[in-house]
Amino acid sequence: MREKITEIREALRRKGYRLTPQREAVIKILLDNPNQHLAAEDIYAMVRRSHPEIGMATVYRTLELLSNEKIINQLNFEEGYSRYELESEAHHHHLVCLKCGKITEFSDDLLEKVEAEIAREHQFEIVGHLLKFYGHCRQCAKKG
Repeated sequence: MREKITEIREALRRKGYRLTPQREAVIKILLDNPNQHLAAEDIYAMVRRSHPEIGMATVYRTLELLSNEKIINQLNFEEGYSRYELESEAHHHHLVCLKCGKITEFSDDLLEKVEAEIAREHQFEIVGHLLKFYGHCRQCAKKG
């Protein structure tokens, strides 16, 4: 974790920002909860346990800065609020259960090949994409 925090500190420094204790606290929550896709309110509740002085506005400002600097991803799963995850080297996609809200990450090389073909066919430089499949997880599908 220390290595990742140092990497983020340097990325922020190169852009003229400091890694304040409040920003570091938010980042640690995301590092401690990989693949959780946390909402701002979840992050706030977790960060308050160790840093009760941090307010909700600070969490929102920190998430906005980290998202703008491509350190975290801001995700929209059509719930009326955003969720957040650390930027990852490995590109992945999401399966979203419409009943329980469970979010499962997956990777598939076939999708990367499709992206390359679309870029070539349309002479378009793709810099990123977001793919979400909506349906029902195994547990919810069993329940009917």
